[in-house]
Amino acid sequence: MSFKIGLLGLGTVGTGTAEILLSPEGRHPLVQELEIYRVGVRDLSKPRDVQISKEILTTDLESIATDPEVDIVVELLGGLEPARSLILKAIAHGKHVVTANKAVISRFAEEIYDAANEKGVYVMLEAAVGGGIPIIQPLKQTLGVNRIQAITGIVNGTTNYILTRMQNEGADFADVLADAQKLGYAEADPTADVEGLDAADKIAILASLAYGGRIKLEEVYHEGISKVGAADIAYAEKLGFVIKLLAVAKQMTVAPNEPELLQVRVHPTLVPKQHPLASVSGVYNAIFVEGDPIGQVMFYGRGAGAGPTASAVVSDILNIASILKIISQSPVPSPQSPVPNLHPLLACTHQHYCQIAPMEELVTRFYARFLTNDSPGVIGHLGTSFGNYGVSLESVVQTGFRGDLAEIVVVTHDVREGNFRQALAEIRALEAVDSIASLLRVL
Repeated sequence: MSFKIGLLGLGTVGTGTAEILLSPEGRHPLVQELEIYRVGVRDLSKPRDVQISKEILTTDLESIATDPEVDIVVELLGGLEPARSLILKAIAHGKHVVTANKAVISRFAEEIYDAANEKGVYVMLEAAVGGGIPIIQPLKQTLGVNRIQAITGIVNGTTNYILTRMQNEGADFADVLADAQKLGYAEADPTADVEGLDAADKIAILASLAYGGRIKLEEVYHEGISKVGAADIAYAEKLGFVIKLLAVAKQMTVAPNEPELLQVRVHPTLVPKQHPLASVSGVYNAIFVEGDPIGQVMFYGRGAGAGPTASAVVSDILNIASILKIISQSPVPSPQSPVPNLHPLLACTHQHYCQIAPMEELVTRFYARFLTNDSPGVIGHLGTSFGNYGVSLESVVQTGFRGDLAEIVVVTHDVREGNFRQALAEIRALEAVDSIASLLRVL
């Protein structure tokens, strides 16, 4: 028995996926039953790094999504369109779908999941978050019995590479970004990565799985690393931290006897050096999960690239194929011995939306760097303004001068973000304060 694969896209990940499927030796035996039946590409004349018969190549992508011979459609085009339309077209024609497209899933999950539920087909997306790191299936299956308390992850390799270089070399963001673009670690337009949009897509998917509800992407707070300076990296080091772009999903209680809300956010964060995420460097990703009763577990590995991502894609294909094979081998039921329901699990069983807590309700520690006039009593004025809004200070240090301005670094104890923002508004109005040079949360 063979399962026919319709592959949409033969770029970096598509090529890696094809290479695995075309070399089944030493892999799971079921890989031998997976046939690349048709491949959709944009340009038939483009040279390929994988030996694919020209007879199965086509530029008519929709014909693959509707081909009655295709069992599983694998969407590896990237971008929103035509990826979204082709996924929906494939589902409408009863195809199971595997995708690595976190942008489509995070934005159109409701539409895609509803269509998949109606048709009773799988939509598998292990490769959409963390490249080859197995995190989607663990959240759906092996960790499913746990009450997930928090997911905290480094889920964007580009920003982690940049921050690692800044930390190791004392370089500024703009210089490292330019170098990362030359090396191919960052896109020509790096906005999605450096402003936290890519990480927001990914944490929305993880939060939906972990907390059993749909997430509205527009409610996910995101803040990038473009304002993190070499000075902040250096001060974090002195204080015992490293700076990472973290994606966080966490339950919180806003008021007694009120239902718990969900925090879903992305922002640069000071991470204590002893935390497992602090040592994750370069292009690597890591996802730290806290749950009851499992405690703490961390998933670590390369978050992108042809090999890791293709590994996750093919694992999804194998999962679908194994279920289809079980169904095909099931005996015809008799009234005396009905066969248990072996139909594939639906892509998404939850219908409600998670209630996302506003950022003003977040309780966390803060790091702030102020540039002030060098005049007596400045630190006292800062302390008074913070005290007016219940902000308790863990440390206040005047670190030196930047030009003619004194530089003061403050680290707070846990405080409600709304209170902290009110204190900052009062501080900005102080005559002695020139500017707030940096503001970061502390894990």
